[in-house]
Amino acid sequence: QVNLVESGGGWVQPGGSLRLSCAASGFTLDDYAIGWFRQAPGKGREGISCIGGDGLTYYEYSVKGRFTISRDNATNRVYLQMNSLKPEDTAVYYCAADSRGCSTRYFEHSGQGTQVTVSS
Repeated sequence: QVNLVESGGGWVQPGGSLRLSCAASGFTLDDYAIGWFRQAPGKGREGISCIGGDGLTYYEYSVKGRFTISRDNATNRVYLQMNSLKPEDTAVYYCAADSRGCSTRYFEHSGQGTQVTVSS
């Protein structure tokens, strides 16, 4: 059974950093794409980054250069390092997994999310 658990969210001042973690179980990372999504209050869920089973990475333009996705196959975890955070990054962040790759629009499995709040 595929299970995803996010952690690492919290409150940070603008310009600060956070590292989100996605603990995956029930599958191996080599076989799945793992995406990070976020949903801000009153807005739809948007995809911001993805790492494929082949290790290739993708970023949405608003986070490119500030966020870095990585994975640790030994621990079956995927990370999202977020630097230079802005108030508009405030959202609930989710990780999701799909066996079809990063180009999939709707991922098969998703975690419960972790709140990130950026404010002074």
